[in-house]
Amino acid sequence: MIVARRTLKIILRIACQFLWAVALVVGLSGFYLLLNYSQRSLFFSHSYIIIPAILALSSAAVLLVSGAIGCLASRKTSAFLQGLFVYLLVVVLCLEGTASVLAYYNSGKVDSELSAISAVFQNYTGSSQDPRSRSVDATQQELQCCGVQSYRDWLATPWFNRSREIRVPQSCCKSTFLSCNGTLEQPSELYADGCQVKLKEAIQFVLSLIIWSSLPVVLVEIVGFVTMALMMKEQPLREYHILDRD
Repeated sequence: MIVARRTLKIILRIACQFLWAVALVVGLSGFYLLLNYSQRSLFFSHSYIIIPAILALSSAAVLLVSGAIGCLASRKTSAFLQGLFVYLLVVVLCLEGTASVLAYYNSGKVDSELSAISAVFQNYTGSSQDPRSRSVDATQQELQCCGVQSYRDWLATPWFNRSREIRVPQSCCKSTFLSCNGTLEQPSELYADGCQVKLKEAIQFVLSLIIWSSLPVVLVEIVGFVTMALMMKEQPLREYHILDRD
């Protein structure tokens, strides 16, 4: 019985380490989605697309705490710690389930969420003082894209008509061409893909990461649930005595 209980404690400690590992994955996926939104919030029509990210970060925080509680419960026999560990696992299960469902729902609506991107490009001024222009330039450089669908979209913008030059913003230039100034005479020096496609791929990737990260979370939680249940079953019962009324 002592050997079996010691084995269960070792398994619980290993499960807690896996809880910390999956917490890192879940937390990074939520942080990456929040980072994308904060840097390019002007391109999104609504802000509720970040709800899965908030839930993922909350789930990661609870996973870290539950892992610590599980380690304490493996070293110290405490009904309170055991109950708290199981309760936190249930909370994580609810958070992860909700985050996965919302991430799946939002993954099919990324195009509609990015409907505001065209207006932002149309209002581009090229000024470093304009937050919309800074966001456009930063997005084109970081995602290696040009225009909404392609570099040709710049031909229909007020900025292009005012510039009186046959060129696009220099942020469209590939980093390998140091002499590129955005001229349309050298289209091979410009990024070929549009920013909407690139941004959609980035958002869908992190949403899918939130969805699939719930699978290892559930598997590790099952191990934690079963191990804790066996430990509580093997735990010796306290003896109670009826007090003498005299």
